[in-house]
Parts: sequence; structure tokens; C-alpha cells
Amino acid sequence: MKMVTAIIKPFKLDEVREALTEAGIEGMTVSEVKGYGRQKGHTEIYRGAEYAVNFLPKIKVEIVIGADMVDKVTEVIVGATKTGQIGDGKIFVSNIEAAVRIRTGEKDSEAL
Repeated sequence: MKMVTAIIKPFKLDEVREALTEAGIEGMTVSEVKGYGRQKGHTEIYRGAEYAVNFLPKIKVEIVIGADMVDKVTEVIVGATKTGQIGDGKIFVSNIEAAVRIRTGEKDSEAL
């Protein structure tokens, strides 16, 4: 099993959800996060005062899938989020040792 973690722009969330649903992915966890990479924040003007926004709002999408689905899921996410602009986001893939569905006690791939 693998966990795909995608950090994306907030306005792309609905597109990602719809694309993953069409690809047969049934569940995901979404968190509102803040961070920066090469984008390094920006400055804004509020009531005439300029201030720096060092941490930009992003969305973190986490999906646990079988190892055979990693390429498909990453392609779907890239297709739904790529604008060609700086700050499009990142995708990380990590190993999952075990999964348990609390309600039924199912384990590993059956719990997904």
C-alpha cells in the first residue's frame, strides 16, 4: 500500500476530487495547510499598509491506495492541477505498513 500526498492550490480541490472520482478512487483526506517553496510568499496591501505573506494557503490531499494505482493517481492529480505557473504544488508517495478499518476490523488492502 502507498500513500499519495498532494499539496495543491486551494481552487483546484474540486477538480482533483472530480478527476479522482472518475478514476475510481473512493476516498481521500483533505487538510487546509500553509507553506512555501520556490514561490516564497508574496506581499499584500491591507488598508494602505504593505505586509509580507510568507506562508501561502494550500490544500493537502492524502490518498491511501494499492501500489499498482500510484502512477494512475499521480497522473490524474497532475492533470487536474497543472497550470504551468509557480506554486502548482508537489506530490509525495510513501509506504504504508498497515491499515485497519475500525468499523469492521478489515486489514490492509481490504480496509481501503
